[in-house]
Amino acid sequence: MQFRQQALAKAQSAEDIDLPVRYARPQGWLALAVTLVVMAGAAVWAVTGTVSTTLQADGILTHGQGSYVLQSPIAGQVTAVLAREGSTLPAGAPLLKVRTTGGTTVVRTIAAGRLTTLSASIGSVLNTGANVASVERVRRSDDPLVATLYVPADRAAPVRPGASVDLSVQSAPTQTYGVLRGEVRAVGRTAQSRQQIASYLGNEQLGEEFSEHGPPVAVQVRLDRSSATRSGYRWSSPEGPPFPLGSMTLTGGTIHLDAHHPIDWLLP
Repeated sequence: MQFRQQALAKAQSAEDIDLPVRYARPQGWLALAVTLVVMAGAAVWAVTGTVSTTLQADGILTHGQGSYVLQSPIAGQVTAVLAREGSTLPAGAPLLKVRTTGGTTVVRTIAAGRLTTLSASIGSVLNTGANVASVERVRRSDDPLVATLYVPADRAAPVRPGASVDLSVQSAPTQTYGVLRGEVRAVGRTAQSRQQIASYLGNEQLGEEFSEHGPPVAVQVRLDRSSATRSGYRWSSPEGPPFPLGSMTLTGGTIHLDAHHPIDWLLP
């Protein structure tokens, strides 16, 4: 009780009436000033700054003209294979010799292109309509490559022609050679079914893979050319891989979308 009475007496002392009241310590004013400066800077950045976003998609390198599946017009047994996978053939080029009940018949290509898959071999027995080969349409073996990325339909709206794209190529490890540079040339208007993708690429398995999460939109990417690299295309590394790129090579793409001001996310 003695200490309490002393405290009350001191609080009621008339000597304390004229003492100035301290509203805040200097450290408090400094903290307030720093907070206001940070808030002002954040407001300016929200209006004038930009934030870039990206979109990931899987795809494939091709010559951009599609492929076709060659089916046998006859039934019989293959007696000779007249072309090799990877070779570029003209329209009407002989592909297989097939012995039928009426004699020997030659199966030929329908249109010019590169033979990407040959599923028939000597001794194979073919039925009419059986798939025997996939042919990628090309005019010349040195036609430029393009990348086709298959973007989920619900995420394709922000993709615009001219957007820059970085491509990781399966045959050229990114850690060693960097990424392949390109830009969006065209964006499909509608989503593609598994059958459409398989028909364009001449490969049913790829049709299933690229439509695994629903019908995607095809985005065609033009590759940046360069005379300073062995592949003939521009890479994030100075030289890129020491070998040419082949078509029907799987790739992953990072599409750089339009930059936005942060304040756009706050406004309705």
